[in-house]
Amino acid sequence: MTQKIPRYVSRKLEENYEYIKEKIGIGVSFDVGKRDLLLDDTMCHIYFVTGLCNTAYILELMKELLDLNVDGYLQKQRRKAFDIIKNHIIFQQVNEKDDLDEMITNLLSGMVVILVEGESKGFVVDLRSYPGRQPSEPETEKAIRGSRDGFTENIIINTALVRRRIRDPYLRHELIQIGTQSKTDICMTYIEGVANPKTVEEVRKKLKSIDVDELTMSDKKLEEFIIDQKWNPYPKVRFTERPDILAVHLYQGLVGIIVDNSPSVIIVPTTFFEQIHHVEEYRHTPIVGSFLRLFRTLGIFGSLYLVPVWLLFVLQPQYLPEQLSYIGPEELGNVPIVAQVLIAEIGIEFLRLASVHTPNALTTAMGLVAGILVGQVAIDVGLFSPEIVLYVSVSSLGSYATPSYELALANKIYKIVLIILTAIWGIYGLIGGFIFNTIFLASQNSFGRPYLYPIIPFSFKNFWGIFFRINQNRPRREPDKDKLK
Repeated sequence: MTQKIPRYVSRKLEENYEYIKEKIGIGVSFDVGKRDLLLDDTMCHIYFVTGLCNTAYILELMKELLDLNVDGYLQKQRRKAFDIIKNHIIFQQVNEKDDLDEMITNLLSGMVVILVEGESKGFVVDLRSYPGRQPSEPETEKAIRGSRDGFTENIIINTALVRRRIRDPYLRHELIQIGTQSKTDICMTYIEGVANPKTVEEVRKKLKSIDVDELTMSDKKLEEFIIDQKWNPYPKVRFTERPDILAVHLYQGLVGIIVDNSPSVIIVPTTFFEQIHHVEEYRHTPIVGSFLRLFRTLGIFGSLYLVPVWLLFVLQPQYLPEQLSYIGPEELGNVPIVAQVLIAEIGIEFLRLASVHTPNALTTAMGLVAGILVGQVAIDVGLFSPEIVLYVSVSSLGSYATPSYELALANKIYKIVLIILTAIWGIYGLIGGFIFNTIFLASQNSFGRPYLYPIIPFSFKNFWGIFFRINQNRPRREPDKDKLK
């Protein structure tokens, strides 16, 4: 990767203007603006992007600078015009820079650039005001109790939502730009002294090593660069749209990655069992939270093994206990039982995809038509047996109870593979598929953390946290002073 030679600010404004005009298309792009101000005998150029800056602030800035023209104020002062102009920029974030390419990047990020005749430096004033929606509760992470705000597509609002919850002087927000053309803002957030320094350094190194033209798909494309998954469907990072979830994980020593233009925040490292915990469990007393966690965990594992085990009992009834002899269809029907299961699973997936792309006003009607009418007709014509519809539906309910959307999709793939293995090799296929998947997951890790922790490696203390919500009354965790040196 060749190092780019910086273009420094020229003392001649026209040379700077020609370079900026060629780079960002002033006069071609209607939203890129330039205003010339003559302050006594000193010429200034002000550059801005309409829509990314607060117009009222720009007008206030120009008014403040034009007041310098009163009674020849600049000529009466003994200081340089550059210092006087800097002293009259009334906004809180003003930086002096001499790299013109860096200033263009700041300009396209929504900042205002001021260049002064005869000076080899300019000002970058942060007047950003990004368009976007207000924080609202995420659709995929709803909670009966708790806050109703959620992350938006604005990285500034997102960092403010985190800072509002964590008033800790050791909270760090490191800004990194990725994409040689898109210049997408990435914020790595962590609590210094609480987060593992090796994890922080590894995340920082991976982010800075990304060499790509654009990052328009934001968080999902970024995930592909920092996590090498290839054929592994299981998520090695956790996504959340809730600031309270991110705040809890930061206090646990994890690292958050906030991507501009995305309402989802990446949390690393993560494990399989952290993906199945939900914020609702922490909004109730420990006994109620444990009740919710236990049944959610059972529902998730039921969604994986209910249909394959039922299929095994149908194909090999000798393994079925006498007390459960009623399990299994009375008539196998015209279609092989394995084909019925696979068609039903694929049909459920079609229904899910259709609900995603259906307008909200039609979602309920579509679900009734597809779930009741089509299912009943399929039973009446002999395509499905009633038990197929029952077990596939119950299994799908457990899948929808999975808090992590990415984990639910990975479990769906695993379940279909397990059904096929059971259909081919019976009990050996079921047990073999379970063992292979367990070994595969045990061999994975997320930034050094074992993916199946606390089962592999086993931790008796943390094992019960998989099924029960542990009381949160614990001593306050102070930052490690040794890590801060």
